[in-house]
Amino acid sequence: MSGKVSLEGQVAVVTGAARGVGELLARKLSARGAKLALVGLEPDELKRVSERLHTDSDHWYADVTDHEAMARVAAEVKERFGKVDIVVANAGVASGGPFLDSDPVAWRRVIEVNLIGSAVTARAFLPVLMESRGYLLQIASLAAITPAPMMSAYCASKSGVEAYAHSLRAEVGYKGVRVGVGYLSWTDTDMVRGADQDDVMRELRQRLPWPAPADTSCWPATATAA
Repeated sequence: MSGKVSLEGQVAVVTGAARGVGELLARKLSARGAKLALVGLEPDELKRVSERLHTDSDHWYADVTDHEAMARVAAEVKERFGKVDIVVANAGVASGGPFLDSDPVAWRRVIEVNLIGSAVTARAFLPVLMESRGYLLQIASLAAITPAPMMSAYCASKSGVEAYAHSLRAEVGYKGVRVGVGYLSWTDTDMVRGADQDDVMRELRQRLPWPAPADTSCWPATATAA
């Protein structure tokens, strides 16, 4: 989805679309002509994003880890727009700090949203993507390639989605569905701002050899697709 390729007439789904990377992706896709289905846990923010898009759009409240809810959303999106051409599995959370001191529930939630939620999203939308011979973009992170201390849950989840997406690509390619992986660096989002509130995390981030300037790096730093 790089360059100035027109997406006129296509329908795109973005999870975690209420803010940050998800919101920016929705705006970029809309600017190229795609109709948007926004999915997330903040209905007021999703409505705000939807109202500012250039093209026809709608929004759905759903937890990406909920199989039944996401299956319902997939069916309703198809009913609303007639098809789905692009799905961006972007929804994610983060929790930083020393592993031994971490909250087990919060640690598990990162894995559930980032990894399990991505798989639930794909499971729900793959049938309609097969119909359209569409494209699934899995948002990963450079954390999948460069794991860092104090970020064990996040790095594990992003390594997981990377491996999962590459495996899925080999399974669904012959059915006409392309699968890509987006490797993001640090971006200016609420997630990163939250990490910067922790002195250790802020110092760690400042010592890393990347990124590009935060306010211009919201698109995947690297993307691969079959």
